Amino acid sequence: MPVPTRVHPEKNIWVAAGDGDLTRVQVPISPNAPDPYTYTPMHAAASYAQLAVLEYLVSRGGDVNITDDDGDTPLYTVETVETARWLVEHGATVDRENNEGVAPIDHLEEDFPEVAAYLRSSSNPAESLADALPHLQPSQHQQNAASESLTSTLMQSVQDIMHRAEAEGRDPESELREAVSRTVLEGVLTGYEMTTDGAGTDNTEASNGVKRPKLDDS
Repeated sequence: MPVPTRVHPEKNIWVAAGDGDLTRVQVPISPNAPDPYTYTPMHAAASYAQLAVLEYLVSRGGDVNITDDDGDTPLYTVETVETARWLVEHGATVDRENNEGVAPIDHLEEDFPEVAAYLRSSSNPAESLADALPHLQPSQHQQNAASESLTSTLMQSVQDIMHRAEAEGRDPESELREAVSRTVLEGVLTGYEMTTDGAGTDNTEASNGVKRPKLDDS
């Protein structure tokens, strides 16, 4: 649902949320309050990647899964992976459908494929990778190499996350899940590169400069 373009004498909270005007957003109105188009400050802030505003709105009771009249949550409005990641880490539901039976991943697939790919990997990393690379199977040696890289990267990430979480006194669960998804993806793509580098040649003579495949079908 588009942000209302009607001109107001004074900037309202919905427009302010989209503009990142935190001072104006800090008014005694619910962050879940809909405008006449059922568009909430949460939707507006998510649409324009205003993470500082989202932080404030959530601290004031903002619901990351609030819906408009179309059944769209703020996740349907995002245009950047960073914003999608923020919402997911704060409890946004990926596996859902709006009133038309469309999931956030499908809604974003055409215009923002990188966001859709992130949401797909965050909801089911294994299934996402299987869909993205259906015809490629790395050799055992390549799988072992990818596994070693995965393990090393993951262990380092886990240590860093646990140290930060302990220092900040917060629950590291969501960040740990993201680290697992990210390193699984990195490990499998590394195995894929090794396979394509060696296709039709001796595996010890891998060529340089092979690009990683996109995770969407385009």
